[in-house]
Amino acid sequence: MTPHFTLAELTATSHRQFDNTPNETETANLQRLAEFLERVKAALDGKPVMINSAFRSKQVNDSVGSKDTSQHRTGCAADFKVPGMTSDAVVRAIIAAGLPYDQIIREFDAWT
Repeated sequence: MTPHFTLAELTATSHRQFDNTPNETETANLQRLAEFLERVKAALDGKPVMINSAFRSKQVNDSVGSKDTSQHRTGCAADFKVPGMTSDAVVRAIIAAGLPYDQIIREFDAWT
């Protein structure tokens, strides 16, 4: 998808019993997400952006207890960590960089 983010990374799941293959529209959304994540990485001075979760099929999304309205369902969201940075620092850096986003959420002080 991009130099630092692959489709495999953005669709990885520990719930391997469920198909987590995005359709054409979801794949296009994941392409835009990967491009955005490249901008996040640049705003963080090239630090690693470790994806915990991005696209989730309905079955995967249901299995993690998330709502059907989650943007993960459409390939428009990613949960990630940045080694050596707190979630607060990541949020502040993204805001300071003026990157366009719909939502930015600091989850449990564990990921962004």
